[in-house]
Amino acid sequence: MEHIKPRTLSGFMELLPARQQLFDRMVDTLRETYSLYGFTPLDTPLIESSDILLAKGGGETEKQIYRFSKGDADLSLRFDLTVPLAKYVALHYNDLNFPFRRFQVGKVYRGERAQRGRFREFYQADIDVIGDGALDILNEAEIPAIIYRAFTKLGLSRFRIRVNNRKILSGFYALLQLSEKSGEIMRIVDKLEKIGDAKVKTLLQEEGISSDAADEILRFTNITGTNEEVLLALRSYEGKNELFDAGLEELSAVLSNLSAFGVPESNFAVDLTIARGLDYYTGTVYETVMLDHPEIGSICSGGRYDNLAEYYTDRKLPGVGISIGLTRLFYVLGEQGYLNDALLTAPADVLIFPMTDDPSQAISFATELRNAGLRAQLYTEQKKFKAKMGYADKQGIPFVVFIGEDEIQSGMVSLKNLQTGQQLMLLPSQAITEIWAVIASLRQGNPICEKPL
Repeated sequence: MEHIKPRTLSGFMELLPARQQLFDRMVDTLRETYSLYGFTPLDTPLIESSDILLAKGGGETEKQIYRFSKGDADLSLRFDLTVPLAKYVALHYNDLNFPFRRFQVGKVYRGERAQRGRFREFYQADIDVIGDGALDILNEAEIPAIIYRAFTKLGLSRFRIRVNNRKILSGFYALLQLSEKSGEIMRIVDKLEKIGDAKVKTLLQEEGISSDAADEILRFTNITGTNEEVLLALRSYEGKNELFDAGLEELSAVLSNLSAFGVPESNFAVDLTIARGLDYYTGTVYETVMLDHPEIGSICSGGRYDNLAEYYTDRKLPGVGISIGLTRLFYVLGEQGYLNDALLTAPADVLIFPMTDDPSQAISFATELRNAGLRAQLYTEQKKFKAKMGYADKQGIPFVVFIGEDEIQSGMVSLKNLQTGQQLMLLPSQAITEIWAVIASLRQGNPICEKPL
């Protein structure tokens, strides 16, 4: 029989067991963090009717979507977690309590060109707060606290949450009589970090914007300093445009609550270049970057939107949310050497070797270990002793237990710590205590280990 060459499709990530353990640890950390803030887990289908997913799509979305037919059904794989959330809230509106706070970690699919750090199948980790008709500004102020806690618990400290308000930008461009060009201006200004002032000015002028107006846009965009200094500079534009004033008031409300929410100013900065998705976000917008690796780009982004489910219902459902491209983040962290390979990633805490023909005592002890919250694996393969120990070593399992005739007669177990080489004959209860003393510390630690500066 001719064998088919095994291969993984380009743009799809498969991990070896130790790396998978680290990835899952990151997912667990995010789930735990989101739960601390009262978010409920949600899982929507991978496959939806194409008309549902493409209601607000078209353009690039339609080009990238995985679309197929099954019988008479026109189906597509979800390309993000926001559109399925919009459908979910519209469909279950009468059964939900608002504000509705949900988190979701799941795979999405985009048929874009696979390249370094870009995937066609990848995990997103999203949170959203959805209001019924209105949503208080404090929800927008709380989002940076969630981002801060999530990345801190993952093991990062050298990151900054950059924030802006779309109303400030729209109001400012209205002051310059450039409202009709505001979308293109935002797209160009978003390139400022990559291409610099001179090229941005050239691109603005190519869009028909005068040299003086381009200079004013750059002066405004380059307002920097502490958060208070930026706010003070923005107040010089106050009273000239109603939308600008509303955005400035919202930004001030977000900033004034940061300390109470536990976000240090060193991890948070107002950045007037941040605009995010042009037609989607309407208020506060966020991007999070790693200070030592700005070339990676945003590792968490999102913002406020006015009407989540406008394509599915007449009800106004405003919201605020963020998304972490978890697969891409994991990939770039691994590439930069940030993944904590010292973390316990073995599939078991203890490997048990039955050394007699009757495995009942070994089975019973394995059950005791599991009842005590320890992960235990029985090794019953008929192999040489060296091969058995090699298996434990390659798996990174911290302890092995031998149960032979002497152990059965004495009611004891032989426990070997593979890290120290120490081997002890102990009562089963003593062995459990000894194992836990080591395993408790090995289970501690973050999946990300930041490099010292």
